[in-house]
Amino acid sequence: MRGESGIVPAVAGGLLLGVFTNLAQGWLPGSWNQIANSGAVWSAAAFATGALLYRRASVVRAVIGGLAAEISLVVGYYGYAEYGYGRDGMGALYWPLLWLGMACVAGPLFGAAGHWWRNGLNPARRVAGLAAFAGLFGMEGLHYAWILHYAPQAWACFACSVLLSLSMARTHKERALTLGAAVAFSFLAYALVMLPLGGL
Repeated sequence: MRGESGIVPAVAGGLLLGVFTNLAQGWLPGSWNQIANSGAVWSAAAFATGALLYRRASVVRAVIGGLAAEISLVVGYYGYAEYGYGRDGMGALYWPLLWLGMACVAGPLFGAAGHWWRNGLNPARRVAGLAAFAGLFGMEGLHYAWILHYAPQAWACFACSVLLSLSMARTHKERALTLGAAVAFSFLAYALVMLPLGGL
């Protein structure tokens, strides 16, 4: 697919995932509903955009596509919260604006990560792209374990991090490198994202 034509499905996919994650919070029982509101799940939109829609385009186009997907996801999520049937509205603009700001960081990063994983001729880029994405689930697992004390959700996120690292890497060597890098990225992302957010 040409890079130019990827923007429409990136935006559509982002909007749909935003609505779906909003709905899923009502479908999932108890504290499991936080999984739908996970930064790792949300960043999957940008990663998939870079990996699937922009696999034959330049990384710059993957960055733009990832940005479009993540902004659309936030718009879909809060748009449904505001106008969807049976919802109480999105409330104050603080959180939508905060997540739009986060989308402007995560979208380009994980659009590039998806492109590097799928298209990278350099093994180091493939490992870094996949490990960054898997590390987000590790970050979520740390948050569930240390802050929220939701052990089942923590184990589910850790399992996702490991499974992504092992199932999506190309060779045994890349699997081992990705898994190790994902652990490092988990702690780095926790320090850079979760700790500042916890102070808000």
